[in-house]
Amino acid sequence: MGIFSSNSERKILEAKMREEGRLPPGQAATLKWPVLHLGDVPRFNPATWDFRTEGLVRNPLRLNWDEFQALPRAQVTADFHCVTRWSRFDNRWEGVPFRAIHGLTEPLTSADFVLVHGEGEYTTNVPLADLLDENVLFADRHDGAPLAPEHGGPLRLVVPKLYGWKSAKWVRSLEFLSRDEAGYWERNGYHRVGDPWKEQRFDTD
Repeated sequence: MGIFSSNSERKILEAKMREEGRLPPGQAATLKWPVLHLGDVPRFNPATWDFRTEGLVRNPLRLNWDEFQALPRAQVTADFHCVTRWSRFDNRWEGVPFRAIHGLTEPLTSADFVLVHGEGEYTTNVPLADLLDENVLFADRHDGAPLAPEHGGPLRLVVPKLYGWKSAKWVRSLEFLSRDEAGYWERNGYHRVGDPWKEQRFDTD
């Protein structure tokens, strides 16, 4: 059955999303949630976990798990578009808005880009302006349950307007930069921006 629980249900959903203008070009709807990531799923230890901001900021942060959990929270319902051509709709995310971190760390006016660091060697670049969208957050819950490790738990970035690889799993730090610095997949042929509505999958698009 692949990534679809029912082909007929999938086709109905896909037609509905296309009619509503919510299915980007080249994408197919899914009712399940495929698992794709770089490397192995890391183990989470709340006693040693931390979240940091660095680079062009007035107030570099280093927050432990309890401190991060004490930050303001928000809920966002958003669609998720994977560069591998599937889209999952109406995901219910809960976590800490990016704007809360932005307000605490106070980026300098020269900071226009952010390099997001996940566990291991994973990084991805995102313009600061895109991260300041109201629906961007660091999610620790999905569809009413704690975010599963294979989907990025304990914490993943969610940037609904861009392809899913920009929504880094197992996020640990943000590096604020004055210039755009390519992340892992961007160095390996993926597009610098990753707008699904423009089909910006690869650096040749």
